[in-house]
Amino acid sequence: MEQLKDLESARERAGGGSTSPPYERPGVVAAAVYQHGQRIRDIRIEEAGEWRGRENAVVWIGLHEPDEVLLHQVQAEFNLHALAIEDAAQPHQRPKLEIYGDAMFIVARTAHMKDDEIIFGETHLFVGRGYVVSVRHGDSSSYLAVRQRCEATPAALAHGENYILYSILDFIVDNYMPVIEVVQEEVEKLEDLVLRQQLEKSDIERLYLLRRKLLRLRNAVVPLVDVCRRYEHIDLPGMDPTLQSLFRDVTDHVRRVQEDIDALREVLAFAFEASVMIGQTEQTAIARKLAAWAAILAVPTAIAGIYGMNFNDMPELKFQYGYFVVLGVIAFLCLFLFTFFRRRKWL
Repeated sequence: MEQLKDLESARERAGGGSTSPPYERPGVVAAAVYQHGQRIRDIRIEEAGEWRGRENAVVWIGLHEPDEVLLHQVQAEFNLHALAIEDAAQPHQRPKLEIYGDAMFIVARTAHMKDDEIIFGETHLFVGRGYVVSVRHGDSSSYLAVRQRCEATPAALAHGENYILYSILDFIVDNYMPVIEVVQEEVEKLEDLVLRQQLEKSDIERLYLLRRKLLRLRNAVVPLVDVCRRYEHIDLPGMDPTLQSLFRDVTDHVRRVQEDIDALREVLAFAFEASVMIGQTEQTAIARKLAAWAAILAVPTAIAGIYGMNFNDMPELKFQYGYFVVLGVIAFLCLFLFTFFRRRKWL
């Protein structure tokens, strides 16, 4: 009964019987409070501080590209560190985990496919006793699916902010896999193309772009390995030991993504090297053919040059069958050289 009274008084402060969500404002995607794993109600940012201190309650707020006014309002409600708020207001941060007293600030890079392109986003997470605030920057996937999945399992959500944090990190890491699969298909097509024919300029550009995409993806994933590894230990503020296995699973997934990225980058490097080697082999074969034909053509050129010097004292010039003999010698030498180079596979 006491809890119902508190809820009714909170509704009155929020605006009575309004049917629109109480958190409806620019930059706020969702804001709700949960108790014992059950969703109690949607709240306004101004109410977040009141619910934070309640027993077995957790406030979960989702923001998307909030302005400084909204961030400072959230800072006031949860007593967040000023440096963390400054970082959250500026995207393009390196993935990291920082501890400010009894609160944690996590930065993670997101990735998903859109029109055959890898779109990168960024998520900043504030996690403390009784609250989780996610701040999304860029074109990143919404965490509505994460919220729905958590609400569908009240027993797990009863673990509070640690389980919400795990769910978000697991969602971010899982979204890496479709990106890896798409890139892997392109890499396999390029690899088959290398084996069939020499790469064209457009194929080389495509290979380079793939390597650059993988490098950007690797820069987003690798720092997250260290972030997730720290969650395998219980020395973090408010860490629930029972969730260690879940965070260990996320760490394994991130490492697997890192290994897949490294493997694909090696395949692309080998494909490029193979293409260069194939090109050099073809150039060598062409050079051998040109050299062989040049040697064959050098025979009539040399003989014609000798008899073109117009000396008077060349006895063979007066030989009746000298012309036919010279032609026969030229034909024999050319045929001999052609056979010789053919056996050596130069022609």
